[in-house]
Amino acid sequence: MSTVGLSLGSNLGDRLLLLRKAVSLLRNAGLAVLASSDVFETPPWGVEDQPRFLNACVLAETSLLPEDLLDLLKQMEGALGRTPEKRWGPRVIDLDILFYDGLTVRSDRLTVPHREMAARAFVLLPLAQIAPEWRHPETGLTPEEMIRLLPPAETGGILRICTL
Repeated sequence: MSTVGLSLGSNLGDRLLLLRKAVSLLRNAGLAVLASSDVFETPPWGVEDQPRFLNACVLAETSLLPEDLLDLLKQMEGALGRTPEKRWGPRVIDLDILFYDGLTVRSDRLTVPHREMAARAFVLLPLAQIAPEWRHPETGLTPEEMIRLLPPAETGGILRICTL
């Protein structure tokens, strides 16, 4: 079994219900969910003219290989109503692999650890709750250390709202 960190986000529809359904789908697909973060309401990132997001992270164990896990997450996104949209635009659900054990994966389809996680407070804040000791395999930094490197504006406007 491999330990993975996953990011969940939604800014369309019943955002909290969609995050909770995603966690249920993960469990039903055989992933052992070890921990889930609080849910954070966050400003949009990349494209600012859109609704605020709800974001959370889960720590899970899986026997799936990284690309097979990616395929599963894409299937789950479709099952929850996600359709192709513009990059960083509004979405019903977004499920991303943040890390997969201590592996580094680089392929046409998948980059692990997630290539932009170190710049995104909406990923790092919930990740720090569920995997505070995890270290980025390339930088050696923990989520909390990465948060401290962010400009103060990046963490502004983020609200912890409830448990997942």
